[in-house]
Amino acid sequence: MKHISDNILINNINDNINDNIIDNIPRLQWACRRGMLELDVLLGNYLNEVYPTLSIKNKHLFIQLLNCSDPEILAWLLGETRPNNPLFTTIIEAIRHHAQARF
Repeated sequence: MKHISDNILINNINDNINDNIIDNIPRLQWACRRGMLELDVLLGNYLNEVYPTLSIKNKHLFIQLLNCSDPEILAWLLGETRPNNPLFTTIIEAIRHHAQARF
């Protein structure tokens, strides 16, 4: 597998995101509503409690994560599989840590 630098991956992620969505919390809340209650809770809590404090880079990663399928995100959050994109690992770990800290 060919290694791609993090900067290239970040640039590709940033190119795919409309800057208008970054601070559009109602739209992001809607995007966090998934087909699984578990994901609704995990993603919604993270959005409401942590997202506003994230760097622009991590906001972009979170938004890009929301474009992934429910089964993928759930498997990553449960630690059953790892994302192909290594940058997603950072945001997945942050969501998982936030969920554990709430209990």
